[in-house]
Amino acid sequence: MVSQHKQKEGTAGEFGISAGKYFGDAEADKGLQTKVDARFYQISAEMKDFSSKGKTLVLQYSIKHEQNIDCGGGYLKIMPAGIDQANFNGDSPYNIMFGPDICGMTKRVHVIFNYKGKNHLIKTEIPCKWDELTHIYALHVFPNNSFAVLIDNKEEKRGSLTDNWDFLPPKEILDPKVSKPSDWVDEKEIVDPNDKKPEGWEDIPKQIRDPEATQPEDWDHELDGEWEAPLIDNPAFKGEWKPKKIPNPAYKGEWVHPKIPNPEFFEDSEIYAFESNKYVGIEIWQVKSGTIFDNILVTDDLDTAQTWAAKTLKSAEGEKAAFDKAEEARRAENEKNKDEKTDDDDKEDDDDSEEDLDITDEAKAVHDEL
Repeated sequence: MVSQHKQKEGTAGEFGISAGKYFGDAEADKGLQTKVDARFYQISAEMKDFSSKGKTLVLQYSIKHEQNIDCGGGYLKIMPAGIDQANFNGDSPYNIMFGPDICGMTKRVHVIFNYKGKNHLIKTEIPCKWDELTHIYALHVFPNNSFAVLIDNKEEKRGSLTDNWDFLPPKEILDPKVSKPSDWVDEKEIVDPNDKKPEGWEDIPKQIRDPEATQPEDWDHELDGEWEAPLIDNPAFKGEWKPKKIPNPAYKGEWVHPKIPNPEFFEDSEIYAFESNKYVGIEIWQVKSGTIFDNILVTDDLDTAQTWAAKTLKSAEGEKAAFDKAEEARRAENEKNKDEKTDDDDKEDDDDSEEDLDITDEAKAVHDEL
Protein backbone atom coordinates (compact mmCIF):
# COMPACT_ATOMS: atom_id res chain seq x y z
CA MET A 1 0.00 0.00 0.00
CA VAL A 2 1.30 3.44 -0.96
CA SER A 3 1.22 5.87 1.98
CA GLN A 4 -0.81 9.06 1.64
CA HIS A 5 1.33 10.86 4.24
CA LYS A 6 3.09 13.27 1.84
CA GLN A 7 0.35 13.51 -0.79
CA LYS A 8 -1.28 16.74 0.43
CA GLU A 9 1.99 18.69 0.57
CA GLY A 10 2.99 17.47 -2.89
CA THR A 11 6.26 15.77 -1.90
CA ALA A 12 5.14 12.16 -2.31
CA GLY A 13 7.00 10.23 -4.99
CA GLU A 14 5.51 7.92 -7.58
CA PHE A 15 6.40 4.25 -8.01
CA GLY A 16 6.54 2.38 -11.29
CA ILE A 17 7.30 -1.17 -12.40
CA SER A 18 10.44 -1.60 -14.49
CA ALA A 19 13.38 -3.87 -15.18
CA GLY A 20 15.47 -0.80 -15.87
CA LYS A 21 17.65 0.06 -18.83
CA TYR A 22 19.72 -3.14 -18.52
CA PHE A 23 18.50 -6.57 -17.43
CA GLY A 24 19.06 -10.29 -17.70
CA ASP A 25 15.35 -11.16 -18.05
CA ALA A 26 12.90 -8.45 -19.15
CA GLU A 27 10.03 -9.89 -17.08
CA ALA A 28 11.72 -11.59 -14.14
CA ASP A 29 13.92 -8.56 -13.42
CA LYS A 30 11.03 -6.10 -13.08
CA GLY A 31 10.87 -4.37 -9.72
CA LEU A 32 9.47 -1.36 -7.89
CA GLN A 33 11.13 1.81 -9.22
CA THR A 34 11.16 5.35 -7.84
CA LYS A 35 10.10 7.72 -10.64
CA VAL A 36 10.22 11.38 -9.52
CA ASP A 37 13.24 13.37 -8.29
CA ALA A 38 13.35 15.06 -4.87
CA ARG A 39 10.47 13.11 -3.32
CA PHE A 40 9.57 10.96 -0.32
CA TYR A 41 8.80 7.31 -1.07
CA GLN A 42 6.63 5.48 1.46
CA ILE A 43 5.09 2.11 0.71
CA SER A 44 4.46 -1.04 2.74
CA ALA A 45 3.19 -4.60 2.34
CA GLU A 46 1.51 -6.79 4.91
CA MET A 47 2.95 -10.19 5.88
CA LYS A 48 1.61 -12.98 8.05
CA ASP A 49 2.42 -11.72 11.54
CA PHE A 50 5.14 -13.78 13.24
CA SER A 51 7.48 -13.73 16.21
CA SER A 52 11.22 -14.15 15.62
CA LYS A 53 11.79 -15.50 19.14
CA GLY A 54 13.93 -18.62 18.95
CA LYS A 55 14.37 -18.20 15.19
CA THR A 56 16.80 -16.81 12.67
CA LEU A 57 15.44 -13.72 10.94
CA VAL A 58 16.55 -12.87 7.39
CA LEU A 59 15.73 -9.62 5.58
CA GLN A 60 17.02 -9.78 2.02
CA TYR A 61 16.35 -7.84 -1.18
CA SER A 62 17.97 -6.59 -4.38
CA ILE A 63 18.45 -2.96 -5.28
CA LYS A 64 19.68 -1.16 -8.39
CA HIS A 65 20.60 2.54 -8.44
CA GLU A 66 20.58 2.85 -12.23
CA GLN A 67 20.25 6.65 -11.96
CA ASN A 68 23.81 6.85 -10.59
CA ILE A 69 22.45 7.97 -7.23
CA ASP A 70 24.02 10.98 -5.53
CA CYS A 71 21.80 11.38 -2.46
CA GLY A 72 19.06 9.08 -1.27
CA GLY A 73 18.08 6.08 0.80
CA GLY A 74 17.79 2.50 -0.36
CA TYR A 75 16.83 0.71 2.86
CA LEU A 76 13.87 -1.38 3.97
CA LYS A 77 12.00 -1.55 7.28
CA ILE A 78 10.27 -4.37 9.13
CA MET A 79 7.37 -3.09 11.23
CA PRO A 80 5.21 -4.61 13.98
CA ALA A 81 1.45 -4.92 14.01
CA GLY A 82 -0.47 -1.70 14.56
CA ILE A 83 1.07 0.33 11.74
CA ASP A 84 -1.31 2.60 9.84
CA GLN A 85 -0.25 1.72 6.31
CA ALA A 86 -2.21 4.59 4.75
CA ASN A 87 -0.20 7.01 6.92
CA PHE A 88 3.12 5.14 6.95
CA ASN A 89 5.93 7.69 7.46
CA GLY A 90 9.31 8.35 9.05
CA ASP A 91 7.80 8.50 12.53
CA SER A 92 6.08 5.11 12.24
CA PRO A 93 7.67 2.62 14.67
CA TYR A 94 9.74 -0.18 13.19
CA ASN A 95 11.72 -3.19 14.39
CA ILE A 96 14.60 -3.11 11.91
CA MET A 97 15.84 -0.64 9.30
CA PHE A 98 18.40 -2.13 6.93
CA GLY A 99 20.08 -1.18 3.67
CA PRO A 100 22.29 1.33 1.87
CA ASP A 101 22.20 5.08 2.41
CA ILE A 102 24.09 7.34 0.01
CA CYS A 103 24.56 11.09 0.16
CA GLY A 104 27.79 12.84 -0.81
CA MET A 105 30.66 11.25 1.10
CA THR A 106 28.26 9.06 3.11
CA LYS A 107 28.04 5.62 1.52
CA ARG A 108 27.12 3.15 4.24
CA VAL A 109 24.83 0.29 5.13
CA HIS A 110 22.33 1.22 7.82
CA VAL A 111 21.55 -1.47 10.39
CA ILE A 112 19.19 -0.07 13.00
CA PHE A 113 17.31 -2.06 15.64
CA ASN A 114 14.54 -0.82 17.85
CA TYR A 115 15.13 -1.96 21.42
CA LYS A 116 12.81 -1.02 24.26
CA GLY A 117 11.34 1.84 22.23
CA LYS A 118 14.64 3.37 21.14
CA ASN A 119 16.34 3.08 17.73
CA HIS A 120 19.98 1.98 17.86
CA LEU A 121 22.39 2.43 14.92
CA ILE A 122 25.28 0.02 14.47
CA LYS A 123 28.51 1.50 15.85
CA THR A 124 30.76 0.31 13.02
CA GLU A 125 30.52 1.52 9.41
CA ILE A 126 29.78 -0.98 6.63
CA PRO A 127 30.50 0.38 3.11
CA CYS A 128 27.76 -0.10 0.52
CA LYS A 129 27.70 -0.35 -3.28
CA TRP A 130 26.81 2.75 -5.31
CA ASP A 131 27.26 1.76 -8.96
CA GLU A 132 24.40 1.38 -11.47
CA LEU A 133 24.00 -2.41 -11.22
CA THR A 134 21.89 -4.77 -9.11
CA HIS A 135 23.21 -5.78 -5.68
CA ILE A 136 21.71 -8.03 -3.02
CA TYR A 137 21.66 -6.92 0.62
CA ALA A 138 20.96 -9.44 3.37
CA LEU A 139 20.73 -9.11 7.14
CA HIS A 140 20.80 -12.29 9.22
CA VAL A 141 19.79 -12.02 12.88
CA PHE A 142 20.45 -15.13 14.96
CA PRO A 143 18.85 -16.36 18.22
CA ASN A 144 22.23 -16.28 19.98
CA ASN A 145 22.23 -12.46 19.77
CA SER A 146 24.56 -12.30 16.80
CA PHE A 147 24.17 -11.00 13.26
CA ALA A 148 25.68 -11.00 9.79
CA VAL A 149 25.46 -8.55 6.88
CA LEU A 150 25.96 -9.88 3.36
CA ILE A 151 26.25 -8.04 0.07
CA ASP A 152 25.96 -10.12 -3.09
CA ASN A 153 26.06 -13.27 -0.95
CA LYS A 154 29.44 -12.29 0.51
CA GLU A 155 29.76 -11.64 4.22
CA GLU A 156 30.74 -8.04 4.98
CA LYS A 157 30.24 -7.97 8.76
CA ARG A 158 29.54 -10.48 11.52
CA GLY A 159 29.49 -10.12 15.29
CA SER A 160 27.44 -9.93 18.45
CA LEU A 161 24.56 -7.53 18.91
CA THR A 162 25.85 -6.34 22.28
CA ASP A 163 29.33 -5.54 20.94
CA ASN A 164 28.12 -3.62 17.88
CA TRP A 165 25.16 -1.72 19.36
CA ASP A 166 24.66 0.14 22.63
CA PHE A 167 21.57 -1.78 23.67
CA LEU A 168 22.61 -2.44 27.24
CA PRO A 169 24.07 -0.20 29.94
CA PRO A 170 27.84 -0.59 30.44
CA LYS A 171 28.89 -3.35 32.83
CA GLU A 172 31.11 -0.94 34.76
CA ILE A 173 30.92 2.76 35.52
CA LEU A 174 33.31 5.30 37.05
CA ASP A 175 33.05 5.20 40.85
CA PRO A 176 31.03 8.35 41.67
CA LYS A 177 32.38 8.35 45.24
CA VAL A 178 35.99 8.70 44.11
CA SER A 179 37.67 11.76 42.59
CA LYS A 180 41.25 12.68 41.82
CA PRO A 181 43.14 13.72 44.99
CA SER A 182 43.75 17.45 45.18
CA ASP A 183 47.49 16.87 45.66
CA TRP A 184 47.79 14.50 42.70
CA VAL A 185 50.61 15.59 40.38
CA ASP A 186 50.10 14.60 36.74
CA GLU A 187 52.49 17.04 35.07
CA LYS A 188 55.33 15.04 33.52
CA GLU A 189 57.63 18.04 33.14
CA ILE A 190 58.23 21.32 34.91
CA VAL A 191 60.20 24.46 34.12
CA ASP A 192 63.85 24.14 35.13
CA PRO A 193 64.21 26.57 38.06
CA ASN A 194 67.96 26.83 37.39
CA ASP A 195 67.60 27.85 33.77
CA LYS A 196 68.18 31.60 33.34
CA LYS A 197 67.73 33.87 30.34
CA PRO A 198 71.16 34.73 28.82
CA GLU A 199 72.23 38.35 29.14
CA GLY A 200 71.47 40.46 26.09
CA TRP A 201 68.89 37.98 24.73
CA GLU A 202 66.22 40.66 24.32
CA ASP A 203 68.70 43.10 22.82
CA ILE A 204 68.96 41.08 19.61
CA PRO A 205 66.53 42.64 17.07
CA LYS A 206 64.26 40.51 14.91
CA GLN A 207 65.28 42.41 11.77
CA ILE A 208 68.37 44.34 10.72
CA ARG A 209 69.38 46.55 7.79
CA ASP A 210 70.68 44.53 4.87
CA PRO A 211 74.46 44.98 5.06
CA GLU A 212 74.87 44.05 1.41
CA ALA A 213 72.34 46.56 0.11
CA THR A 214 73.70 49.66 -1.66
CA GLN A 215 72.12 52.99 -2.47
CA PRO A 216 70.76 53.15 -6.05
CA GLU A 217 72.81 55.40 -8.34
CA ASP A 218 69.74 57.47 -9.30
CA TRP A 219 68.74 58.11 -5.67
CA ASP A 220 67.82 61.80 -5.20
CA HIS A 221 68.16 62.90 -1.56
CA GLU A 222 66.13 66.04 -2.13
CA LEU A 223 63.25 64.13 -3.73
CA ASP A 224 63.56 60.71 -2.11
CA GLY A 225 64.85 61.64 1.33
CA GLU A 226 67.62 59.95 3.30
CA TRP A 227 68.34 56.48 1.88
CA GLU A 228 68.15 53.50 4.25
CA ALA A 229 69.00 49.91 3.48
CA PRO A 230 65.93 47.60 3.48
CA LEU A 231 65.23 45.39 6.50
CA ILE A 232 65.95 41.66 6.45
CA ASP A 233 65.49 38.89 9.03
CA ASN A 234 68.28 38.87 11.58
CA PRO A 235 70.07 35.51 11.49
CA ALA A 236 71.17 36.08 15.09
CA PHE A 237 67.60 36.51 16.35
CA LYS A 238 66.56 33.55 18.51
CA GLY A 239 62.94 34.40 19.18
CA GLU A 240 61.18 34.56 22.52
CA TRP A 241 63.21 33.00 25.29
CA LYS A 242 61.61 30.12 27.13
CA PRO A 243 63.17 28.21 29.97
CA LYS A 244 63.80 24.55 29.28
CA LYS A 245 61.81 21.83 30.99
CA ILE A 246 62.99 18.93 33.11
CA PRO A 247 61.26 15.77 34.39
CA ASN A 248 58.98 16.52 37.32
CA PRO A 249 60.32 14.70 40.40
CA ALA A 250 56.83 14.85 41.97
CA TYR A 251 55.07 13.26 38.97
CA LYS A 252 52.78 10.38 40.01
CA GLY A 253 51.57 9.29 36.60
CA GLU A 254 48.16 9.62 34.92
CA TRP A 255 45.37 9.29 37.45
CA VAL A 256 42.99 6.47 36.60
CA HIS A 257 39.43 6.80 37.81
CA PRO A 258 38.50 3.47 39.42
CA LYS A 259 35.44 1.65 38.14
CA ILE A 260 32.71 -0.27 39.93
CA PRO A 261 30.01 -2.66 38.70
CA ASN A 262 27.12 -0.74 37.19
CA PRO A 263 24.05 -1.29 39.37
CA GLU A 264 21.83 -0.60 36.32
CA PHE A 265 23.45 -3.25 34.12
CA PHE A 266 21.36 -6.23 33.08
CA GLU A 267 21.67 -9.16 30.71
CA ASP A 268 19.20 -9.82 27.89
CA SER A 269 19.45 -13.01 25.86
CA GLU A 270 16.56 -11.99 23.61
CA ILE A 271 17.69 -8.69 22.13
CA TYR A 272 17.39 -10.29 18.69
CA ALA A 273 13.71 -11.21 19.14
CA PHE A 274 10.68 -9.23 17.99
CA GLU A 275 7.27 -10.45 19.08
CA SER A 276 5.49 -9.01 16.07
CA ASN A 277 6.74 -8.71 12.48
CA LYS A 278 3.78 -7.88 10.25
CA TYR A 279 4.89 -5.36 7.59
CA VAL A 280 7.84 -4.70 5.33
CA GLY A 281 8.19 -1.29 3.76
CA ILE A 282 10.23 1.33 1.96
CA GLU A 283 10.39 4.74 3.62
CA ILE A 284 13.05 6.92 2.00
CA TRP A 285 13.89 10.31 0.49
CA GLN A 286 15.70 10.55 -2.85
CA VAL A 287 17.14 13.58 -4.62
CA LYS A 288 17.58 11.65 -7.86
CA SER A 289 15.03 8.92 -8.57
CA GLY A 290 15.39 5.69 -10.52
CA THR A 291 16.19 3.07 -7.85
CA ILE A 292 14.67 -0.38 -8.44
CA PHE A 293 13.75 -2.57 -5.44
CA ASP A 294 13.13 -6.27 -6.10
CA ASN A 295 13.34 -9.82 -4.69
CA ILE A 296 12.26 -8.77 -1.18
CA LEU A 297 12.40 -11.74 1.16
CA VAL A 298 11.67 -12.11 4.87
CA THR A 299 12.30 -15.62 6.13
CA ASP A 300 13.78 -17.78 8.87
CA ASP A 301 15.35 -20.19 6.36
CA LEU A 302 18.98 -19.43 5.49
CA ASP A 303 19.06 -22.01 2.70
CA THR A 304 16.09 -20.39 0.98
CA ALA A 305 17.74 -16.98 1.28
CA GLN A 306 21.04 -18.21 -0.13
CA THR A 307 19.31 -20.00 -3.01
CA TRP A 308 17.22 -16.95 -3.87
CA ALA A 309 20.29 -14.71 -3.73
CA ALA A 310 22.24 -17.02 -6.05
CA LYS A 311 19.32 -17.00 -8.53
CA THR A 312 19.19 -13.20 -8.48
CA LEU A 313 22.95 -12.91 -8.96
CA LYS A 314 22.74 -15.27 -11.94
CA SER A 315 20.18 -13.03 -13.61
CA ALA A 316 22.36 -10.02 -12.77
CA GLU A 317 25.11 -11.51 -14.96
CA GLY A 318 22.90 -10.82 -18.01
CA GLU A 319 22.29 -7.30 -16.74
CA LYS A 320 26.04 -6.73 -16.37
CA ALA A 321 26.67 -8.02 -19.91
CA ALA A 322 24.03 -5.65 -21.31
CA PHE A 323 25.46 -2.77 -19.30
CA ASP A 324 29.02 -3.46 -20.49
CA LYS A 325 27.84 -3.67 -24.11
CA ALA A 326 26.07 -0.32 -23.81
CA GLU A 327 29.13 1.25 -22.16
CA GLU A 328 31.36 -0.05 -24.96
CA ALA A 329 28.99 1.46 -27.57
CA ARG A 330 28.92 4.75 -25.66
CA ARG A 331 32.72 4.93 -25.55
CA ALA A 332 32.93 4.13 -29.26
CA GLU A 333 30.39 6.88 -30.03
CA ASN A 334 32.36 9.35 -27.92
CA GLU A 335 35.57 8.46 -29.76
CA LYS A 336 33.78 8.86 -33.09
CA ASN A 337 32.42 12.27 -32.10
CA LYS A 338 35.85 13.26 -30.86
CA ASP A 339 37.47 12.29 -34.18
CA GLU A 340 34.76 14.11 -36.17
CA LYS A 341 35.25 17.23 -34.09
CA THR A 342 38.99 17.08 -34.74
CA ASP A 343 38.37 16.77 -38.49
CA ASP A 344 35.96 19.72 -38.37
CA ASP A 345 38.50 21.82 -36.48
CA ASP A 346 41.19 20.94 -39.03
CA LYS A 347 38.83 21.87 -41.88
CA GLU A 348 38.05 25.22 -40.24
CA ASP A 349 41.78 25.88 -39.92
CA ASP A 350 42.25 25.08 -43.63
CA ASP A 351 39.35 27.40 -44.57
CA ASP A 352 40.84 30.16 -42.45
CA SER A 353 44.20 29.71 -44.22
CA GLU A 354 42.58 29.92 -47.65
CA GLU A 355 40.66 33.03 -46.58
CA ASP A 356 43.88 34.60 -45.33
CA LEU A 357 45.50 33.78 -48.67
CA ASP A 358 42.62 35.39 -50.57
CA ILE A 359 42.91 38.54 -48.49
CA THR A 360 46.65 38.63 -49.08
CA ASP A 361 46.19 38.26 -52.86
CA GLU A 362 43.53 41.00 -52.85
CA ALA A 363 45.79 43.32 -50.87
CA LYS A 364 48.64 42.65 -53.30
CA ALA A 365 46.41 43.50 -56.27
CA VAL A 366 45.37 46.78 -54.69
CA HIS A 367 49.04 47.55 -53.94
CA ASP A 368 49.99 46.89 -57.57
CA GLU A 369 47.23 49.23 -58.81
CA LEU A 370 48.51 51.98 -56.54
